[in-house]
Amino acid sequence: MEDLIFYDRLQFAFTITFHYIFPQLTMGLSLMIVYFKWKFLRTNIQKYNDAAIFFMKIFAINFTMGVVTGIPMEFQFGTNWAKFSELTGGIIGQTLAMEGLFSFFLESSFLALFIFGEKLMGQKLHLLTGFLVFLGSWASGWFILATNAWMQHPVGHEILENGKFVLQNFSALFSNPWLLPAFLHNQFASVVTSSFVVASIGAFYILRNKNLEHGKLFLKTGVIFGLIASLLVAFPTGDWNAKNVAKYQPASFAAMEGIFETENAGAEIVLIGQPNMVEKKLDNKIAVPNILSFLTYQDWNKQIAGMDKFKKEELPDNIPALYYSYHIMVGLGTIFIGVMLLAIFFLWRKKLYTMKPLLWAIMFLVPFPYIANLTGWYVAELGRQPYLVYGLLKTSEGISPTVSSGNTLFTLLGFVGLYMLLGLLFLILVGKTIYQGPKPLKH
Repeated sequence: MEDLIFYDRLQFAFTITFHYIFPQLTMGLSLMIVYFKWKFLRTNIQKYNDAAIFFMKIFAINFTMGVVTGIPMEFQFGTNWAKFSELTGGIIGQTLAMEGLFSFFLESSFLALFIFGEKLMGQKLHLLTGFLVFLGSWASGWFILATNAWMQHPVGHEILENGKFVLQNFSALFSNPWLLPAFLHNQFASVVTSSFVVASIGAFYILRNKNLEHGKLFLKTGVIFGLIASLLVAFPTGDWNAKNVAKYQPASFAAMEGIFETENAGAEIVLIGQPNMVEKKLDNKIAVPNILSFLTYQDWNKQIAGMDKFKKEELPDNIPALYYSYHIMVGLGTIFIGVMLLAIFFLWRKKLYTMKPLLWAIMFLVPFPYIANLTGWYVAELGRQPYLVYGLLKTSEGISPTVSSGNTLFTLLGFVGLYMLLGLLFLILVGKTIYQGPKPLKH
């Protein structure tokens, strides 16, 4: 049984990790495309319209890959996680159906109109289609996160005698206190990813001395959006999420912060340390006293429960992975703020376009917002374990007992091979689009 649970979780983790590479760019990029198009209508400067059309091509490639890689996850609910679907389908089925019926069709329909309908519709309607693509992509994130928020903090439901969850209060799904901070944190994190992509393409053009006007526009826009989004990811949305975890999942909060023993006179914040699960402590720890208590409760001496206050079965089942995921996410977020602040400083001094070391740094930082976003999701999912529905339904109770671990492993290997091909195709298509660049400006 343990092998079956492990392979079911591993397969879903792999497929959702690969899938989320794509929507985290499209959600943020859709906002920036709307900005470029709006700026064109305000100024009538052609390079803004070129930017909107260029990045919509990249958006379309990502969107297509997101659709292709998202479909297998839906099937896994019926294969590997059939019991979970049977027990909770009356609740999560509604939000997932709304995501497909409303958000996906809104996004896909108007994406086609934006790409092919500019001359037919005129510029104002073209902007409207771009806005509706943005609305659809963000609504999709809202419905998905409404599903996840219910799993993290279940509200508005009743459990029948047969173990099935039924919805008592539909509005509770969307007024869940877990939802809004998670949604805003996720969406601004996606803007960070898109900002680095846009800025890095601009840096690439400047370093190659190609498409210079577009390159400068992309770099300037990317660093401005990137700084604002990076700050919003840290505060207030990141702070709000952490406080939610401390309130509703205190065992997970202790694990992700590395608090093995409760400290009576306020909790320290750990900057560096390695969890030692044998001796129940952090090795090589560097920490600042009392800061965590102040950040969480605005009280320097507030006690925060450590892992010693909880039963073993209440703690996350992979504490090191949760701890490292959380600290990687926070560490990278801090680096993003520093890099974007430096870029904004040199932009203000009118030296950014000639700062080659910084341009190279921005270009090579592109993978790291993806890593930060993925580790953020790992924090949420590892923190919820060993539950599928926090406190109510164990992961071991949601699997499909009729699907063997061998079958799951076999299909996982198939996914790995297929997704490697898809990843290669994606890199070729995006690389070719970037190499070709926006259409040349007419002077």
